[in-house]
Amino acid sequence: MNLFIDASKYVLTLLMAGYTYLNFRYFGVKEEKREALCRRQAWLFYLLHGTAYAVLYLQTGQTRTAVLYVAQVLFFVLYRFFSRVLYPKASRILINNMCMLLAIGFFMLTRLNFDRAVRQFGIAALSAAVCWAVPWLLDRMWQLSRIPWLYGLLGLALLAVVWAAGSTSYGAQLSLDLGPVSVQPSEFVKISFVCFTAAMFYRSVSFRQTAVTTVMAALHVLVLVLSRDLGSALLFFTVYLCMLFAATSSWLYLGAGILSGSGAAVLAYRLFSHVRVRVSAWQNPWADIDNTGYQIAQSLFAIGTGGWFGMGLGQGMPQRIPVVEKDFMFSAISEELGAVFALCLVLICLGCFLQFVMIACRMQASFYKLTAFGLGAMYIFQVFLSVGGAVKFIPSTGVTLPFVSYGGSSMLATCILFAVMQGMYILKQDEEEEKDDEESL
Repeated sequence: MNLFIDASKYVLTLLMAGYTYLNFRYFGVKEEKREALCRRQAWLFYLLHGTAYAVLYLQTGQTRTAVLYVAQVLFFVLYRFFSRVLYPKASRILINNMCMLLAIGFFMLTRLNFDRAVRQFGIAALSAAVCWAVPWLLDRMWQLSRIPWLYGLLGLALLAVVWAAGSTSYGAQLSLDLGPVSVQPSEFVKISFVCFTAAMFYRSVSFRQTAVTTVMAALHVLVLVLSRDLGSALLFFTVYLCMLFAATSSWLYLGAGILSGSGAAVLAYRLFSHVRVRVSAWQNPWADIDNTGYQIAQSLFAIGTGGWFGMGLGQGMPQRIPVVEKDFMFSAISEELGAVFALCLVLICLGCFLQFVMIACRMQASFYKLTAFGLGAMYIFQVFLSVGGAVKFIPSTGVTLPFVSYGGSSMLATCILFAVMQGMYILKQDEEEEKDDEESL
């Protein structure tokens, strides 16, 4: 048993590396070969998921671990099957990547906190079922670009409610407590914010329209700053700046945005004490390692201890990192599965972003094009903030790693994001099919 557990970290790394290679190989093969490539990728995913849970079962000997694994396999099989039946033209690579990221989050949470793993699995299954309707709705609600103020005002209202009545966690007002359920509205406002910005720029990129859109975006960021949710505020600001530049191609707007953002960052540093604490901990965590620098110091210890191939699943001590299952899942993965596995995880996220960008480039309507680009930017920058905070590249922002970290609101919002991208991919496939039929006639 000890030999199997020790060897498993190399098996997991090999399977992860093979999956990642196929993930990028997908972009270089012809259309007719992609289906076979995705099938091979799916086998690697199932083997990796099964190996990880075999290790966890051998370590704990608990039947509930085996039951949870069987339930997850059933979920993945059914999800892939019904996705294929309901949407034959859906992107197989996005389905595979979504399942792989979910699987990594599931077995890491099982290792860290079994009860939270069960809850996360239930939320994921429910979210996936709900989001099956998103591509169908997207195909029939082409008027989405006509109601930008609905997105903008609704999102701003939700953020304002959190500011006024939200519960405080680690110095920031993040969520609303609705009885036994806690909801983080900013996760969903990310999507409405992108739709609002895309719809406004779809109408016009005149100076007046740009100014109105910028004011509305600034209000979103301001409310987040007042709620001391500075990680989300930075995320919203960066995504808006990317969409503004994509829509206008104006270097002047980009430069002005960077300058104003830099000034706002300095102001936030002076106004909020917990920002100063995080920056101080980022600059030198060793100066106060028993207090403010403890979290980032433990994260760095975990990453350094893991080395290239990790200590083995269940063999590390990631529980020493405060809030590890939310903000520092990347550190836990690096410690137990190694730097190679963690790097492959980042590359899979990058592969999802590349797919999003390709979808954006292929869309003809500028509203869909900007929406796809904005959602892609939102996704990859969230990955950057999560990983960058864990490795001390940037100050910790408390942003979760999509699909991998624990969090129900983040799970549902990310599922919606992927479903919207699938809907756009299917729309484009239908357009190209109709065009080919017209040309053949």
